[in-house]
Formats: sequence, structure tokens, C-alpha cells
Amino acid sequence: MDVEFIISAFKENQYPISDRPEIAFAGKSNVGKSSLINTLVNRKKLARTSSTPGRTQSINFFRFGKTLYLVDLPGYGFARVPVKVKKSWQQMVETYLIRRPLLKAVVVILDIRRNPASGDVDLINWLRYYNIYPIIVLTKADKVSRQQGKKRAGLIAGQLAGISPDGPVVFSAKTRQGKDEIWERIREACGLNREVI
Repeated sequence: MDVEFIISAFKENQYPISDRPEIAFAGKSNVGKSSLINTLVNRKKLARTSSTPGRTQSINFFRFGKTLYLVDLPGYGFARVPVKVKKSWQQMVETYLIRRPLLKAVVVILDIRRNPASGDVDLINWLRYYNIYPIIVLTKADKVSRQQGKKRAGLIAGQLAGISPDGPVVFSAKTRQGKDEIWERIREACGLNREVI
């Protein structure tokens, strides 16, 4: 796949020109966000993975072919950083989400083994308030049995029923389960056909 890193941005004037649809990725620190991005684009180290929560501290833009930007947002939740830094991240992310005219959806990433936390629910509600389509993805499906995975997905879908327009996609970076379905939702959100991405 034709994909490359463009820039790590901290301010709006550092963003690339908004000339194509964008899909952003958001989730708690250490929820498997980088692994998800890498799996989607068939690269091992495009987005950096880390065992240290809160490693992504900037908004990272990746060019996907000539038709799409993939945008890796800083993780939230358990990052071991000062409150002042967390607040600056929040402001940085909110500015991006509100000001990007061609942002088509945000992939909200949750760990299938955990119930959605207040931060996850707040993010989804916030996205809906600004009419930004959330694509809910439950990562780390290989850490549970197939039966347990179905049960957890159903439970989480029920918890998000009032705020998420669609059920969650169950995903595993290890087995690649859910990869095609995520791409299908991205295509639908961007209005692009299968030949394009």
C-alpha cells in the first residue's frame, strides 16, 4: 500500500493542506491504536507502538495513496503525564476535530476486555455533538475466546446503544480479524468506492 508519514503536528498551522478526506484514530493510551493503524495499511512500524502509555503526544498525519489522510491522535486516559500536559493535549485534539473540514470519521478504539470508561463515552458523545461519525472498534480480540468475544461485543454494543449509530467492529492485530470491515466503514464514511481504497 502507498502510505507514508507526513508530519507530527502540535498546532493548526502545522497541519497539511486539507485537500482529501481524513480518518482520525482515538483511544485510551495503550489500547492498541498504533497496532490497528499498522495492520490496516500492512506496515509493521508506520505508527510507533510502545508499552509506555501516552507515547503519542502529537497529532500524526499519514498520507494514504492520493485519496486519504489517516490521523493518529494522542492517547487519553492512563498516560503518566502531568495534568497540565493532558490539558494541552485535549485542547490540541479538540482544535483538530472541530477545525478540519474534511474529517469524515473518528475510529474510537476500545479494549474488548474492558467496559467503556467515562472518557470513552464522553469522546463518543462529543463526536456526535459535532456531527462527526464514530467508528467503534474493539481491539485485542485474540486475547479472549471467540465465544467470550461475541459476548463482550454484545455487552459493549448495549452500553453504547444510545450514542453509537452502529455496532462495534471486533478487531485483532494478530489475526487481522475485522480489518476488512473497518475499511468498509471508512469507505462508506468517505464516500469512496473499493477501487479507490
